[in-house]
Order: sequence, then structure tokens, then C-alpha cells
Amino acid sequence: METLSVELVEDLRNGRATRENKLAVCTGGAQLTPVDRAEVLAVLAADPDAAVAKHAEEAALAQSIESFIEALKRSTATPALFTYASRKLADKPGVADAMVGNKNCIAENLVGIAPTLSASSLKLVLDDLDRITDSSALALALMKNPAATEVQKSLLREVMAEATLGEAAVAEAAAEAEPDVAKRQTLIQKLGKMTVSQRVQFAIKGGSEARRSLIKDANKVVQRAVLQSPRLTNQEVEAFASMSSLTDEILRLIATNRTFRKNYVVVRNLLNNAKTPLDVSLNMLPMLNPIDLKRLTTNKNVPETLRTTALKLQKQRAETKKG
Repeated sequence: METLSVELVEDLRNGRATRENKLAVCTGGAQLTPVDRAEVLAVLAADPDAAVAKHAEEAALAQSIESFIEALKRSTATPALFTYASRKLADKPGVADAMVGNKNCIAENLVGIAPTLSASSLKLVLDDLDRITDSSALALALMKNPAATEVQKSLLREVMAEATLGEAAVAEAAAEAEPDVAKRQTLIQKLGKMTVSQRVQFAIKGGSEARRSLIKDANKVVQRAVLQSPRLTNQEVEAFASMSSLTDEILRLIATNRTFRKNYVVVRNLLNNAKTPLDVSLNMLPMLNPIDLKRLTTNKNVPETLRTTALKLQKQRAETKKG
């Protein structure tokens, strides 16, 4: 049995190999690892040559499901593999999870499996706003999943609401985000014409001015997208944490994000923000240093319960120090 070179395997994965080499893989005349063989057969199952496609489909039936799952998990997995898995393997244990877990699997290939995803896989899809806003069909299919909670369904409804921002809302958000009048007008024009999906993309991939505007967007999905942006800086999160104009939900999201909470300034700003939910503030209170704790006890802008609890904690610390 012939052992194939790395170059030839790559040609097979991308459909560039000769007919002879393709058939050799289908008939077992070429030596490949089980994972490589699974992926190549998935690619060849869609080959333009009907004979190659037929042999590949038949050979794929003899492959272990584990080999396909491992192939689906690879960062180099080909689009043809995901297409094959969505058509032929979606009902097999572990396949859907592997597809959802791979960022290279596009929304189109998740539509068919969306209604039957496990609760954990469903959460994984919904956490990737870039993916679900690319496809209203995927959002609709996820709505049909019995494991979807009311909170998740609400998020999906937001995704499917293709309304654009009102002129007043755009102008207000842009005014706070961009002091330069000329640049502000450009930003207003951009935002005013965008749908929800486009604003999500802009929130994730745009600049700091876009994020400062879109963190106040009326659509919760857009707000969440701002916090998921890989370009988001610590300074931006610190500023968001002190904004009393943000919704309770966004402040809660900031507070429950482990990465954000490692930033002491974010914690301090949240505790001094009157809009931060009280249960969140009370939970973070022990994280304050003595100086900031003392200042909080006299902050008339925060709930009285928080000030009272801060005072009790201050006294407890003082007594412990004495002891």
C-alpha cells in the first residue's frame, strides 16, 4: 500500500489530485491516517466525477465516527467536511458538538442540526454573535430547539429584528462617542443605515468610536457584540463600567466576565455606578481596598443598602485588624 506524501494529502483535501489518486483512497489502495482518510473521503463524496463521489460515499460508511469527529475538530478542517457532516453525520453522537466547537464551521452548516443541539452546544453557538448574525436561518432554527431558554430566545429575537436605529438614537450615541463634528457626521451616517447584523459586525470589527456608540445600542445583541470585540481595550471597559447610561444587563455582563473583573479599576467603577445591579455590587464589595471602601460608604449616588454594607465591612476589617 502506497504511503502518500504530505503534498498529495493536501491536494486530495482540496480536490486537486488526479482521478487515479482519488480512486486509490476510495478503494484503500493509499495509506492515510484514519483522520486524514475520513476528511478526504468527505471531500471526495462531493467530487464532480460521479464515480469518484460514489466510491467515496461507500468507503466513508466504513470509517469510524471517531475519525470524523477528530477531523471536524481540526483547525485545518475543510468546508467540504462540514458540509458532508451536516448532511450525513449530524445525528451521530459527538458530531454536532465538534461542528459547533470549530470556528471554521459556517452558520449554513449548522442550520440543519440547530434544533437538536444539546444545551451546552446551544450556548456555544449563541456566545458566537459573529456566527449567528451572519444567518437569520440559523437564528430561526435555534429558536426551535427545545433546550433554548427564554433568555436565549429573547436574544435570538433580537438577532432577527432587522430594524435600523432611529435618527435621534444615532445622533445621541455618536455625540458622546465622537467629539469631532465632521467625524461624528460620518459615524451617524454609517450607523443610521445599518441593520442589526451590520451593527454587530461593526461592533466586533470597528474602532473605538463605533464601540462607544454601539454599547448604548437599543439592541442587546449589538451591546453584547461590543464586549466580545477582540479589539476592546481595558480602558474602554473601565469607561463602560462607570457609565450610568448603560443598561443593567450590560453592566452585569461586564461584572460577570472573569477577564474584566481582573481589572481593579473596572470593579471600583462598577461599585460606584448607581446602575450596577445591587446583587452584583454586594458580591464584588469585598474586592475593594480600604481607601475605596471608605469612599464608597459616603457615596450618595449608590443604593443605601450598598453603603450600609460597605460600612459594616469596613468595621469588620478594622476589628479583625485590631484582633
